[in-house]
Amino acid sequence: MRNIEFVSYDGKYPNLCGGTLTLRVDGEIFETWYCMESGGDWEIDGFEEHIYKGPWSLNRWKFDGFSNEELKEIERLVNKNVEWGCCGGCI
Repeated sequence: MRNIEFVSYDGKYPNLCGGTLTLRVDGEIFETWYCMESGGDWEIDGFEEHIYKGPWSLNRWKFDGFSNEELKEIERLVNKNVEWGCCGGCI
């Protein structure tokens, strides 16, 4: 497995999932954007919005060439370093 380090993520509310993820892979910079999906949810109950934040999963097709083991490590790093979203933050 290659050495993978989290560098940054610039997604911001209300479109937290729309940022650029920057990783260092074996010393080389790797960037991709719109590459994550929130495990959170939202609902509207009458006139109230309820937002539930949850862990991220990767849009794996944005990570061509990475092994399953490497994808699991990237997902772990993302969930450790990026605020959890709600998939509906842009409502």
